[in-house]
Amino acid sequence: MSNTLAIRIRDFLKNFPPFHILSEQELLSIAASVTVMYVEEGETVFNLGEHPKPHFFVVREGAVGLFTEGSEGKLLINICDEGELFGLRPIVEQDAYRLYALAQEETILYAIPVESILPFMASNKALERFIHVSFRVNIPNGALVFSKEIATDDTPNYFDHQKVRFSENPISCPASFTIMQAACSMAEHRVGSIVIESDKKPLGIVTDKDLRLKVATGKVSIQALVSEIMSSPVITAPATITVAEAQVMMLRHNIAHLCITKDGTPNSNIIGVLSEHDIVALRSNNPYTLVKQIRRSEDINALKSCREQLSELIETYIQQEASMDFVTQVSGAINEALTQQIITLSLREMGGKPLVGFTWLALGSQGRNEQLLLTDQDNALVFEDVPEEQISATKSYFLLLAQKVTQGLADIGYEFCPAEMMASNPQWCLSLSEWKQQFQHWITQPSEESIMLCTIFFDFKTVFGEPSLSQAITQHIFSSIGSFEVFLNYLARNAIQNPAPIGFFRQFIVEKDAQHKNEFDLKSRALMPLIDAARVLVLSREISGKNSTLQRYRALMEIEPQNKALFEACEEAFKVLLRFRTEEGIKKGTSGRYLALETLSKMEKLQLRACFKPLKEIQELLSVRFHLSQIT
Repeated sequence: MSNTLAIRIRDFLKNFPPFHILSEQELLSIAASVTVMYVEEGETVFNLGEHPKPHFFVVREGAVGLFTEGSEGKLLINICDEGELFGLRPIVEQDAYRLYALAQEETILYAIPVESILPFMASNKALERFIHVSFRVNIPNGALVFSKEIATDDTPNYFDHQKVRFSENPISCPASFTIMQAACSMAEHRVGSIVIESDKKPLGIVTDKDLRLKVATGKVSIQALVSEIMSSPVITAPATITVAEAQVMMLRHNIAHLCITKDGTPNSNIIGVLSEHDIVALRSNNPYTLVKQIRRSEDINALKSCREQLSELIETYIQQEASMDFVTQVSGAINEALTQQIITLSLREMGGKPLVGFTWLALGSQGRNEQLLLTDQDNALVFEDVPEEQISATKSYFLLLAQKVTQGLADIGYEFCPAEMMASNPQWCLSLSEWKQQFQHWITQPSEESIMLCTIFFDFKTVFGEPSLSQAITQHIFSSIGSFEVFLNYLARNAIQNPAPIGFFRQFIVEKDAQHKNEFDLKSRALMPLIDAARVLVLSREISGKNSTLQRYRALMEIEPQNKALFEACEEAFKVLLRFRTEEGIKKGTSGRYLALETLSKMEKLQLRACFKPLKEIQELLSVRFHLSQIT
């Protein structure tokens, strides 16, 4: 192996765990012993039961599927792509392979002799722990579960708010460069991405993957301008971004790179690039694999397995006392990916491209990114306005699509809404004009029922389709409220219907019905009052784009600094209550809504009671601001 090739292999491996914790000299030593393998699509790398080879594998390009024996043949349980390692466990445990490894496409592998890495394990405890723990796999009931990395004393806390380490002085080029010029620049500087800029401000980004999928396939000429293949607009972030925030942004936008700019917007100078491999280097245990698995799933059973893994992931986060902000955002992104994939599969089943543009809306807790446990589904569908003679056929098409999607969601664990607040109900599958009329009616003719519907339908989030449709609805809602401001008073009155759940002698107010007798209703008596208060306040301030309760209170802090302490207290109370509910749901396998107070310690009861003070104060603020004493 030439020294040049060893350097190239080293520069590739250093971006991935566990190689990121080795020095460049140690990596170069390992790289010099690597064998480069080419395998064709469908070719076997190793078989179940086979004696382990003396080397493990890292995917350089392409993808390798790992299969186990299923009742009807081989069952795919994971796909390894660029930078991912497999085939190590049998060597470590001196055991036969427990899986099949088959190339899913033309693939280049690095075969790394285990003997080349063993000498460094004796002097590197972090590497030793990583090898023995992080890449073990168990297959209970056919589901793939990765064991968690054991943290050492000097390992940063997985869930802290540490800032990321990004690549400074990124390689960039103008949009006038050809793809060949950009690729040559990337090769010269040995980087996997290049930022397309104008006056030091980012316009887009091109990665190795773009070159492989768009140019190497012949779809775009290498002489074309680099602007033809760049991803734009580029997703930007400030240098102060934390590990958790970066991970959530990448999940949300389905990207592998963030452009770091001076003020975090595309309108300021580029100062760095952050890749998902930088995140992987900091966090070996992350939800990237799960999202990737979701987007490759081709049937409901595979998606159901992913949803079960999400439950396990949330349980792990709760046990390790992760920030609830982080947990809700990651869970929200994964729930969104699950819904998107079900819609994609349903559209494919119906022939592909929809009749007209549409958007799928998540409502309620999913719309607020607060769905951590398996609860029933709430959703709606909006389709573009069409000529009157096409309305019936168009609606029939989207109702059929919605029925497939809601059935798919039910099949993976999200039960049908008992009140049928789902897109499969003709009442909630409407054209844009019909939705505008519906919201107009609710706002201008408020009733007990319409206010209740508003508390569900106002918390919507675009999950799939045309964002412009949901944006049009948002604008219409604000316009309607502006012309009928008394509606907010009715909405505020609804938000104070459940006062702070503490009696005169500071005892908890509990349920009286037989089914939940003496249990505390966390949802209706504690969480919903905080959720409802945040909603009515952001609506009154015409704050859009803030779906979650936590985001809403933070936005209110900026607009009303005089009430910042109250909003901060509400934010903290909400996180504590949400953790209580999630822990209860995990422990009992329920929605976590009802809490048995006798199971709480004295400290937990004090913590729960402390949440009621900001709840009482936020309701008092609503009463004064919206003159609720004058409404009968």
